[in-house]
Amino acid sequence: MITASDDPRIRLAYHFLGAVEIAPEPVLPPRVVRLVAGDGRHFIAKQHAERDRYAGELHAYGAWGTHLVGHAPKLVGHDDATLTLLLTALTGDRADTAAPGSPEEELAHHEAGHVLGKLHRATSMPQGGAVGAALAERFQSWIDRAVHTGLIDPAEENLLKHHAAILGASRMDSAVCHLDYQPRNWLIGDTFGICDFEHMRHDARVRDFARLEFRRWQAAPHLRTAFFDGYGRPPSDSERRLLESFGAIEAATALVKGHQENDLALSEHGRTVLSRLT
Repeated sequence: MITASDDPRIRLAYHFLGAVEIAPEPVLPPRVVRLVAGDGRHFIAKQHAERDRYAGELHAYGAWGTHLVGHAPKLVGHDDATLTLLLTALTGDRADTAAPGSPEEELAHHEAGHVLGKLHRATSMPQGGAVGAALAERFQSWIDRAVHTGLIDPAEENLLKHHAAILGASRMDSAVCHLDYQPRNWLIGDTFGICDFEHMRHDARVRDFARLEFRRWQAAPHLRTAFFDGYGRPPSDSERRLLESFGAIEAATALVKGHQENDLALSEHGRTVLSRLT
């Protein structure tokens, strides 16, 4: 059992739980650790590298965790000085470990739709133009970065700007969105769980479908059907058109982040999505 450590995650856990053990879990990112308390309960300690991500995730658990009771970790403690969170650990396996084409994979998408639908309905706001305008402005900054680093040619720049204009002129309903909603952040167990709330905020509701649409569903449309069966309704024609423009955001951000992080797979994903838009 560990009772003291220079690691801020262990210090935070010791403050709230007493002595803990580290439970090895290779799939967790380096800044996240699973811990076991003396009574056998499991917890997750997570240290952020950026203050805004820490503040966003801390706010998300406090403001919107009540809409996800039984499906999300609970905040146990936090330390503003070291940007560290202590959370209860969800049980189950990551959904991206389910075999492609298996009933488990399809069920995961159905349950993911059901839980996301609960969050969206509980936090929905009326249609308005402010969301689209803000999205278009942020999108333009990604386009500028892609141009500056030579990642897109003039025709591709014009295509992305066309989609930015569509977003800027669109009225769309908003809700609290996860914004990284994909199987790596879902857990399949006795109940369906979701984690990683650092991107969560009020945003265009349809945007929460974009990563699934462009990273999963186009190759496996039956998963899209299962998801929206769980969600409660399919997207409307206008929402499907908007989803194409959110695909343009997906392409630009993947290209820029892939370049910055030397992530060839992410860069290739961005290039693939961009080619589908053309």
